[in-house]
Amino acid sequence: MSGRARLTLAAYGATLAASLALLPLVKPATWIFTAALVLGLQSAVGTATRRVPLARPLTIAAQAVLTLLVLTVVFVREHAIIGVLPGPEAFAAFGTLFEAGVADVGTYAIPAPNTPGIRLLLVTGVASVGLLVDTLAVTFRNAAPAGLPLLALYSVAAGLAGGGAGAPAFLTAAAGYMVLLLAEGRDRLSAWGRVFGAAQRSARPGSAIGEGGQAFAPTRTGWRIGAVVLVVALLLPGVLPGLGGGIFGGDGGGAGSGGKGGTISAVNPLVSLQNDLRQPEDREVLRYRTNITDTSGLYLRLVALDQFDGTAWKSSVRPIEDVPEELPWPDGLAQDVRVTEVTTNFVASPQYEQKWLPMPYPASRVSVPGGWRYEPAGRMLVGDNGQTTRGARYTVTSLAVRPTAEQLAAAPAAPDKLRREYTRVPATLPPEVRSTALEVTRGARNDYERAVKLQDWFTRDGGFTYSVKADSGTGVNAITRFLKDKEGFCVHFSFSMAAMARSLGIPARVAVGFMPGTPQADGSVSVGIRDAHAWPELYFEGAGWTRFEPTPSRGSAPDWTREQSSGGAATPSAQPSAGMTAQPSAVPSASVSCTPQEKKLGECAQDEAAGAGLSDGDGGFPWQPVLVGLGVLLVLALLLSPLLWRSRVRAGRLGPAGDPVGRVLAVWQEVNDTAWDHGVFPDESRTPRGTAARLAREGELPPDAADAVHRLARAVEEALYAPAPRPATGLTELAVAVRRGFDASAPRGVRLRALLAPRSFARVGWAARDRWTAVREAWRARTRATLRTLSRKPS
Repeated sequence: MSGRARLTLAAYGATLAASLALLPLVKPATWIFTAALVLGLQSAVGTATRRVPLARPLTIAAQAVLTLLVLTVVFVREHAIIGVLPGPEAFAAFGTLFEAGVADVGTYAIPAPNTPGIRLLLVTGVASVGLLVDTLAVTFRNAAPAGLPLLALYSVAAGLAGGGAGAPAFLTAAAGYMVLLLAEGRDRLSAWGRVFGAAQRSARPGSAIGEGGQAFAPTRTGWRIGAVVLVVALLLPGVLPGLGGGIFGGDGGGAGSGGKGGTISAVNPLVSLQNDLRQPEDREVLRYRTNITDTSGLYLRLVALDQFDGTAWKSSVRPIEDVPEELPWPDGLAQDVRVTEVTTNFVASPQYEQKWLPMPYPASRVSVPGGWRYEPAGRMLVGDNGQTTRGARYTVTSLAVRPTAEQLAAAPAAPDKLRREYTRVPATLPPEVRSTALEVTRGARNDYERAVKLQDWFTRDGGFTYSVKADSGTGVNAITRFLKDKEGFCVHFSFSMAAMARSLGIPARVAVGFMPGTPQADGSVSVGIRDAHAWPELYFEGAGWTRFEPTPSRGSAPDWTREQSSGGAATPSAQPSAGMTAQPSAVPSASVSCTPQEKKLGECAQDEAAGAGLSDGDGGFPWQPVLVGLGVLLVLALLLSPLLWRSRVRAGRLGPAGDPVGRVLAVWQEVNDTAWDHGVFPDESRTPRGTAARLAREGELPPDAADAVHRLARAVEEALYAPAPRPATGLTELAVAVRRGFDASAPRGVRLRALLAPRSFARVGWAARDRWTAVREAWRARTRATLRTLSRKPS
């Protein structure tokens, strides 16, 4: 294969490797096959035009034209001239598809459906990057700048995937770029002619000359440079302040490191909430079972947004700590408020990945495996060191707080510190927000009545309409536009009510999570992606943070905000004390359709995600631990492969052999490899005696080891040059003595390197290359012989 062809293949592979980062964005990812076909045809046309040869601009133009023709056939064939040539109708169809693709990108959350518009955007983008990479690396023979479009392709995928496309995607893209650089380096070296190919592989491994014209030192240096760059890219962001956790970090936020300290970063969790609500299919994110029959008020809270800077609501940077066995009593909750203890078992979907743990508020005890941390101010659990909700199974004991209207109306003023923090509004908040709030709450006698009037105005009296198609936004301009247009979704309602409450001096924040979900026939409750929701929480001394529901046609208004709840006494309930335990007051209910006999026989038709797996009892086969264990074993096997290979080779060389000469030479090679592992590179240009003297000198061997290596050298000379060589004895003992001598004179680091990462392991690569060369030559010889046979047959 010529250098130019090798470079073309490397450019094709690098582009395809980088485009693999886009696979998680769309399901099914069948578009990648179309992209691979377009890139292949693009590379083939480039190879053909460069062989003519054509001028560089003509080569690029030919590739661009071919790309356009292929896209025409694939996407708008029915609008093309004779099904191939793009005309005005075809270009109009392209425009329509592009517009549809852009609209689909704004409509669907990841993973988006494989619509024709999205498929066209992906294939066209990959083809454009491939043409640019091929132009830079192959046409202009400058591979280094080709990394910029490859990086742009990967960055787009990482950004759309929520901050990270994952370690495999990054490593694949990086490997493709490194191969491209190495192919260009080899192509440049080949331009110097045969000067690099004069010596054989038996040359000193540290030299720049290898067998078959291959320059080992430049290749090895290229791999080292690439490895160093990769390590720097991975580790540098983690050690510099302010750059997050490196390339493989999550979304730029999250928990701090292990231990009792750390912080939770201010990350807005509502980036994809509107897209979640627009999903054409309501995918399940989790299921749960609980010991209460009415789940309409069991909102599942992820995070509290308590900071409003005029641009967006977000969660403050706060300290986090280890999850206590029993969570503290909720702030501001008095003992005379009606409280019921609720126990809920959850199972999260394997496809649901979130760093905040969905829980009813306020939780009093949480039993969850993995690396979770606790943020006391918001009573949230956040994943640490990459911990997410994917497939999580956990149990939450929470308090169903039900204050009465009288208790809320009689609530005293909030503490000054809390009031100052949670009534802060930006200076840019338009004055009409406060004036509207004052007008809506006119006649209210206390903060509770003002809160209820605000809720009723949004849900009933203000003429607002719920719509997920409204323009998103959380800043002051979005609030002003929402109050004017009176159309929006839960984000607009909750943020606007919280901002208006703060302008009236009522402490407020916004909670983000899920509505209670939909009860199922088996007794579980299913929570889907369309149940994603945001609602305001207002603080009342004695009741603590209290939920309100200003979004019309979504969720349920709390009992304490309804007219019928203003009177009447609460039914008695068990009243937890300040030092309460969080033991379940009742076992979570099982399926009502499952009889005791069916349970005994194991015939209950429970849902796989929320049936038996909800409890901590025995479930299905533990595939995840098994797969993790296999992965660990595979990694260990890869790390220990040089040690295992070296031990096997040593045993074979020092074992019994029928051929006396072959045994002597095998032991001599073992001694040379032992020296190589300890840093004394082999030099086969020397005689056995010269090699023995060099090993003893450079290896600083003790006298007994030096004597052993000289005795082996004399045995090698006799085996090679004596007319009738005598069988040598004690060869294994001599080799062992030499090895012990190298170990005795080498520092500890050199000994560990010789044991775990022996330099002689390079022979594995040489053997694989020789085998591949032999197979390739045999195939070529067979092909030539076949062609000659066919050419001799009469026509």
